Amino acid sequence: MAVRALRGAIQVDENSRDAILEGTTELIKAVLHRNVVTPDDLISVIFTATPDLDAEFPAYAARLLGFTDVPLLCTTEIGVPGSMPRVLRLLAHVETETPRSGLHHVYLRGAAALRRDLPQ
Repeated sequence: MAVRALRGAIQVDENSRDAILEGTTELIKAVLHRNVVTPDDLISVIFTATPDLDAEFPAYAARLLGFTDVPLLCTTEIGVPGSMPRVLRLLAHVETETPRSGLHHVYLRGAAALRRDLPQ
């Protein structure tokens, strides 16, 4: 079994606890579903948020989904002038037999514009 990394991002409407939790939950579920991954397959997940999102920790949404024994980390994305606002990202390390070419990175809502090269 190999260790692979899955990427994803979602743009949320506002800097509120509910928007961050809802957006993170949607992103996590989409990444797991599109890659046929379960929480048992997760090694760790790193969440980033743009500097304008500070109303809640994105990792808390994962805890609410039952990720109680998965190491989670939140950090702030670099505040590059002119970059897309209100974006939550994740990098999930998983154990999988799927080859790298078979993984599906997930970019939702406005964040889909960040990776136009990927099929959505």
